[in-house]
Amino acid sequence: MVDKINTPERLSLESLSEAFRTVSIPKNASFFRKLLAFSGPGYLVAVGYMDPGNWATDLSGGAKFGYALLFVILLSNLMAVLLQYLSAKLGIATGRDLAQMSKEAYSKPVGIFMWLISEIMIIACDLAEVIGSAIALNLLFHIPLVIGIIITAADVFLLLMLQKKGFRYLEALVISLIAIIAGSFLLEIILSSPQFGPLINGFIPTASLVTNKEMLYIAIGIIGATVMPHNLFLHSSVVQTRSFNLDYEGKKEAIKFSAIDSTLALTVAFFVNAAILVVAAAAFHGSGNQDVTDIGVAYNLLTPLLGTSLASIVFGVSLLASGQNSTLTGTLTGQIIMEGFLNLRIKPWIRRLITRLIAIVPALIIIIYFQNYGLGALLVFSQVVLGIALPFAVVPLVMFTSDKKKMGPFANNLLVKITAYAVAALLITLNVWLIYGLFIG
Repeated sequence: MVDKINTPERLSLESLSEAFRTVSIPKNASFFRKLLAFSGPGYLVAVGYMDPGNWATDLSGGAKFGYALLFVILLSNLMAVLLQYLSAKLGIATGRDLAQMSKEAYSKPVGIFMWLISEIMIIACDLAEVIGSAIALNLLFHIPLVIGIIITAADVFLLLMLQKKGFRYLEALVISLIAIIAGSFLLEIILSSPQFGPLINGFIPTASLVTNKEMLYIAIGIIGATVMPHNLFLHSSVVQTRSFNLDYEGKKEAIKFSAIDSTLALTVAFFVNAAILVVAAAAFHGSGNQDVTDIGVAYNLLTPLLGTSLASIVFGVSLLASGQNSTLTGTLTGQIIMEGFLNLRIKPWIRRLITRLIAIVPALIIIIYFQNYGLGALLVFSQVVLGIALPFAVVPLVMFTSDKKKMGPFANNLLVKITAYAVAALLITLNVWLIYGLFIG
């Protein structure tokens, strides 16, 4: 039953049809050669876990509360590892991405509602990405914010060019930019000289995480920025770029290597997120700059506080790499969501332009209107929106991967099912608490 999805008569249902099963997997190869062949989708997903939205929430959390929110970053990363594993397993086992599965499983009104929620996710995510890229261009090259935002739209043409060459070229670019970000923050940690004892204590949870409303707000923002809802759609699609065997053993092997790929990639994302918060805690929290929430302010303060202009330059370069990386994968996700929910099949460049405009036009309007009110606060708010929207992606994912009719022998076992539903319940509870605190409490 599971294999029927990949038969020729279902060809129109292929996810990312131009890249579907285009990456070959070597037969009878060593473990490491096969891992290399399967590696890539996890890093496309990991980009969303270190985008400029993460920077805003991590900077704010580190500046205000020191190392206390490191536990939240660790917890959200562990949840991300589980959810991305389920997302990859869904795509491999069924041959469908999460958007396609949702469209088929629910009534038309519910499907339209979920599509609208998904588009809001993309807009909120893109808001953070284009703000981050525009701020980086402004800080490094003094390009006006609005012009910088328009420049980010060029990723549509870069994406088309890379995919024409092959999906592996896109993955190579993304991994290279991730290496720049990780290397930059390794240098930032060395320059900021954090205190080891308080840093370790930051991984121990405290009651103030839920009793302090301001800390809870930022914590939900971190979870929204780390466990990215659009990544669940993205991962379930891009794992299908691999041409693995469609029998039980082939899918089992693909799930195993995809899990390793995403876990390694998310470990890098965890390091980057933790590093941003650690640098903010070391540089700002103990120096009387607890109110630093703006990326531009952080950029300007790093040089005098750390005693070298290299700190600010490296910070700006890594922010630009993060923003551009995120716009690439965000555009790809927009295509997946539109095709999956609406089954819209048009020329690739038109489709990419439409999905990009759906995200970037609202972001541009919001940025022009709010730029005088503090872009840092707007970045944090965009991540809270993602946190609130997250259950609408997580709950269907857990339900689908626990359904034996849909997943066959790859359905979640009891332990995974309980853990996944516990994660979904925790996310929903935190979001309800946040909404109550913001609007009622």
